[in-house]
Amino acid sequence: MTVTKETVISDILMEDMDVAPFFMDIGMHCIGCPASLGETIEEACMVHGVDPDELVEALNNYFSQKTQA
Repeated sequence: MTVTKETVISDILMEDMDVAPFFMDIGMHCIGCPASLGETIEEACMVHGVDPDELVEALNNYFSQKTQA
C-alpha cells in the first residue's frame, strides 16, 4: 500500500490494523470513531496539529518494510 495525504484513515486501517499505534502515538486516539475514519491523513493531521508528511513517510516506510519481508 502507498499512503498519501489524501488517503482515508479507514483504508489504511483496513489494510493493516497494526498501524493503529502510528496514529495513537501522535495523539489521534479517536481513530475508532466512525467520523474520524472517513478523514484523510491531511484532514486528521490538521485537526491534531501534526505534520502530515511525517506520518505519510512513517506509514510508507512501514508498508515498504512489510512487503520486503
